[in-house]
Amino acid sequence: MKNCPIADIRCPTKEHFFLLINSLFGKDPRKSRLAHFLHTQYHEVSQVVRCKMISKTLVAASTKPIILSILISGEDYGYQIIQRVKEISGGTLEWSDNMLYPVLRRMEKGGLLVSRWKISKEGRLRRYYRITEQGREELDSERRQWMSVHQALSKLWKPLPSLK
Repeated sequence: MKNCPIADIRCPTKEHFFLLINSLFGKDPRKSRLAHFLHTQYHEVSQVVRCKMISKTLVAASTKPIILSILISGEDYGYQIIQRVKEISGGTLEWSDNMLYPVLRRMEKGGLLVSRWKISKEGRLRRYYRITEQGREELDSERRQWMSVHQALSKLWKPLPSLK
């Protein structure tokens, strides 16, 4: 499910929707017309009301403070960071390995993180990242900046009028 910024609803992803339809109707031939109809309706509705993902620019700007905020509670490895981001954002932020690992390397080179190779509980070799003191200071600075932007936008934005 994804939070939809257009309306105050939870929007199922295409995969969730089709899984739901199939679990409700299965292979029952009497219900297949209804299932087909619902599939069609999903496509028509999704063209009108799209659940927009967050823009690439905003994702890029928020990556560093999100990573630092996750690592403030302890060390973690890349895949787990990706899953945590997906979880806390309700699926609106979907990071990939190709996006995350270069950022982690830049942050490590910049002194915000340190990493070490470690064998996980499952026996896999993983690179774990931990925030440094410089990273904590950067997180504090980022937090102040984001809160300033949030406060300014909160003063400007009023609830959108209803389209009744």
